[in-house]
Amino acid sequence: MMNKPSIDELFERRVTYPDFEPQERLAKLVGLDEQKIRLAKILGLLVNPAALETWAGKHHPGPAAKALLDTVLRRPPLVVLAGDVGSGKTELAETIGDAVAREQKIGITLFPLSLSTRGQGRVGEMTQLVSAAFDHTVEEAKKLKTSGASRGAVILLVDEADALAQSRENAQMHHEDRAGVNAFIRGIDRIANAKLPAAVIMCTNRLNALDPAVRRRAAEVLSFTRPNDEQRRYVFDNRLAPLGLGPQYIDALVKATGAKNGHDSGFTFSDLTQRLIPTIVLDAYPLKPVDGTRAIEIARGMQPTPPFRDHAQ
Repeated sequence: MMNKPSIDELFERRVTYPDFEPQERLAKLVGLDEQKIRLAKILGLLVNPAALETWAGKHHPGPAAKALLDTVLRRPPLVVLAGDVGSGKTELAETIGDAVAREQKIGITLFPLSLSTRGQGRVGEMTQLVSAAFDHTVEEAKKLKTSGASRGAVILLVDEADALAQSRENAQMHHEDRAGVNAFIRGIDRIANAKLPAAVIMCTNRLNALDPAVRRRAAEVLSFTRPNDEQRRYVFDNRLAPLGLGPQYIDALVKATGAKNGHDSGFTFSDLTQRLIPTIVLDAYPLKPVDGTRAIEIARGMQPTPPFRDHAQ
């Protein structure tokens, strides 16, 4: 029988919001304003439902609003972020807690679930690890629950969620993996039934691989795609235009980083901010300024990250 895993074994680290570092990282996530706003609202209500009651009292006073509030607040405390690689899912999941903490005026702790939680395949190990992760989450959330506004909140982050909560409909799925998915579903239901100031964020490149029961429990599934022309232009205007690159160079960069041949995929957000722009800068450093013509050459010679094909299992 395994000993109960420690909090350090279950979670890669703990992040406490508000904090300047995640605030700065969140601000750098350009082109994802809609996802930022929607996720912050959803999490704000999941971790601090009293805020919705305050809103209703101000804008929709009276008993008629009670059924409406019950409908909204009964949603499971789960949000799924799904989309292609490099689209900003994980970075948003790791930093959005800062915006929620500032908006709700509470402290929030992020628990990023370690990939080691899948265990080594020994009988019962994965189930115990997943259950222990939810035990810690529930224990921390219970300390913060009050009859009114929450004193704080907890967010459990599950990255690469399809590796932990893959569909039990897969005939080749191991019994231990099925048990782990069952434990995950029970954990979501525990948080929901206890009405705790806690939420779970799942990130996945393979939405179709998630177990249907997990997907049904999601309060919302937010989709992430590769940046379109407007979003890529925003990135270049924000990062390169201040260096002196004029509109003609920005236009050419937008074209060079988009889809080609009518079907190929364009650059991801991470391709732009972690590969292309740093390469353009380092190409000029330390002897010359950034040159628009050279920047275009670099963009045309760089290949975008291949898309992840999401196939149902």
